[in-house]
Amino acid sequence: MKKSPLISLTFLVLLLLAGLLVSNRFGGSHSPPYRFNQTRAFRDVEIQLSFGPRTPGSEAHQQTIEYILEQTQMAGWQVELHQTQRMGHPLTNVIAKRLKPGGKQIILGAHYDSRFFSDQDADPALHNLPVPGANDGASGVAVLLELARSLPPDLPVEIWLVFFDAEDQGNIPGWDWILGSRAFVEEISINPTAVVILDMIGDADLNIFLERNSNPQLASQIWESAQKLGFEKYFIPQYKYSILDDHTPFLERGFAAVDVIDFDYPHWHTQQDTLDKVSAESLGIVGETIHNWLSTYE
Repeated sequence: MKKSPLISLTFLVLLLLAGLLVSNRFGGSHSPPYRFNQTRAFRDVEIQLSFGPRTPGSEAHQQTIEYILEQTQMAGWQVELHQTQRMGHPLTNVIAKRLKPGGKQIILGAHYDSRFFSDQDADPALHNLPVPGANDGASGVAVLLELARSLPPDLPVEIWLVFFDAEDQGNIPGWDWILGSRAFVEEISINPTAVVILDMIGDADLNIFLERNSNPQLASQIWESAQKLGFEKYFIPQYKYSILDDHTPFLERGFAAVDVIDFDYPHWHTQQDTLDKVSAESLGIVGETIHNWLSTYE
């Protein structure tokens, strides 16, 4: 007896539906993988670089704001713009929140602007050109964006991802350093138990030393997470630099804050701060470390 094609097709569809139900019930391919994806993070760097230098007021700067908004909203975060002025310049900080009533508040931050001038370039003829900002700006943003996608939603803490404007314009007439983070601390009601700033963390030759101004207890927790993951070669438990960065306004207000930064980057504020200097592996090392630290934070 020949089977009806209709009966065979119906049987096949029922088998597929049953397979999907079993997969979902027992943790198959449809379970969300809460793991940091370094390839996606590197793609975030590429996209930011495709806009051009993200100097304040530029079209690339606005495109970056829109990209951050899009990506964090797609990942399910509550997102808002903190728009203000400093030294006569309009500023926009982007704030993505995962609220947890009664939970401790943690702020993770990175600046998204790139510098107007490549004034550290060995070639004086290039000093008036804007810095491409692959590592100095785009790398920290990329790690925050991938954390937005990959952090489990049931963490017992409240997390704010803050993308700071106008960090990198000091020693330029009419500007200063860390304008966005200063405005944020002065104008936004916060009470974080921990603040972690990520800056220049995509260097292919990654060497993150302890920063002298950072809170030592908080730094110790993060460096211990790196060690547990086998990243002690990159998170070096030795003090080397004292740095003015977006963690400074938080420290001045008495909040525990840490600057996670590789300040040995040789292309800082030069025309050579380009995509080829950034490593997906380095983004993954930092992203996985912060992911682990958050997952075990008490």
